Amino acid sequence: METRKNTAFLKSALTVENPLMPSEKFLAWMKEMNQKTHVSVRKIPFSEMRNWHFSKSSGNLVHDSGKFFSIEGIRIKTNWGKVSEWEQPIINQPEVGFLGIITKEFDGILYFLMQAKIEPGNLNVVQLSPTLQATKSNYLQVHQGKRPLYLEYFNGEKPVRILLDQLQSEQGARFLKKRNRNIIIELPEKEEIEIFDNFCWLTLGQIKQFLQHDNLVNMDTRTVISGIPFGEYPPDVLDFYETLKFTGDSLKSESGMLLSMLERDRHLHNTDEIISWITQKKSFYDLDIEKIPLHDVKDWSISADEIFHHDKKYFSVIGMNVEIGNREVVSWDQPLIKSAQEGIIAFIVKKIDGIYHFLVQAKLEAGNFDIVELAPTVQCLTGNYRKGLNEYDVMYLDQVLNAKPGQIWYSAWQSEEGGRFYKEQNKNMIIEVGDDFPVEVADNYIWMTLHQMKVFIKFNNYMNIAARSLIAAVKFV
Repeated sequence: METRKNTAFLKSALTVENPLMPSEKFLAWMKEMNQKTHVSVRKIPFSEMRNWHFSKSSGNLVHDSGKFFSIEGIRIKTNWGKVSEWEQPIINQPEVGFLGIITKEFDGILYFLMQAKIEPGNLNVVQLSPTLQATKSNYLQVHQGKRPLYLEYFNGEKPVRILLDQLQSEQGARFLKKRNRNIIIELPEKEEIEIFDNFCWLTLGQIKQFLQHDNLVNMDTRTVISGIPFGEYPPDVLDFYETLKFTGDSLKSESGMLLSMLERDRHLHNTDEIISWITQKKSFYDLDIEKIPLHDVKDWSISADEIFHHDKKYFSVIGMNVEIGNREVVSWDQPLIKSAQEGIIAFIVKKIDGIYHFLVQAKLEAGNFDIVELAPTVQCLTGNYRKGLNEYDVMYLDQVLNAKPGQIWYSAWQSEEGGRFYKEQNKNMIIEVGDDFPVEVADNYIWMTLHQMKVFIKFNNYMNIAARSLIAAVKFV
């Protein structure tokens, strides 16, 4: 059963030809979705936001129902990094939402039912989303809107086969211990399902190809597909040039990534060593979080239409009026987080013992569920990464920013989640380094193969959302 599942995922990842929705037709279809749906998103004062208010007791920005999410204040104390104490606003959304994808086999290939979905903060309005993308408040219809489509396949109402089911963390610098249920299900062979106008069937290989485009595939899709398993094999059965017909050994050879994904035995550090390294970091670093009234957060101010840092750094919170024609609720108001500038997230990769390894960072963020999570080599999501304008130095940043074109395996702008973040994007990159880059690395970093990172994605609160976003973008054809 497990082997069949892994093989089905792998075949789909290696398939880019799709008679149901060819890639050229898909791009035209997404353009059409953008043109035909009414969207209006405008900034409004907090006092005009329907169903939201600042709590008199806490000063927090909360929904009248007590559901959805709130903007609260926290004080952080830590021994990680150069800044030992600070205060900030943060999103508190304790409920676990669904990020779910329906799959079905057609002619021996597994297809993914994907949605062209609009979120108020999206840069290009319509992005490729999972089949179901809903907070608990959404699917319990706290907003008095329509029930989310296809919910019955994820909440136990319909019999399905579960292919993947994980709790995964959200952005640790912005959310307080937020997690979502990432789930992929397969329909029974004879199950007929209605396909609505803004849904289509795609292969995993197509989705990975579309991740080469800027801001086309949303964050929720990226986190779900990042956890997909492809199996593991000993070296003697991994003869790709014969079995999978790969040719050539160029720098950008996708076969090298596939080998790093499937290779079971060759790695610099074994799983026990990596777990021990992570455990040591979690034991050494302290993360003390104290909730404080939002209006008391030091170095931050609340104006009529913005919550902002005195130096205009990091991010701000703004009030928005939203009208989207095809949503469960067509008009609503909500706060959104607006980043002060773009960020950069990047993995450095290096061939060690013939296998590509990724340089992984143990990174502490204020909202992490368990102190540190595994992050990309470079991750600067909320501050200005340019030297001299940040409270901390970003290790290995020079190698990323000064990479030559031949070293760059992947480079695309990717959006943060548009339901909470306003037009925020980060440059996503994968950079290869050569023999001159040492195998010995700084204490908070470790080399892992793609297969090892996939193993740790299975477990809650290990691989952060920035790392998962980049892992999702790795393609094999």
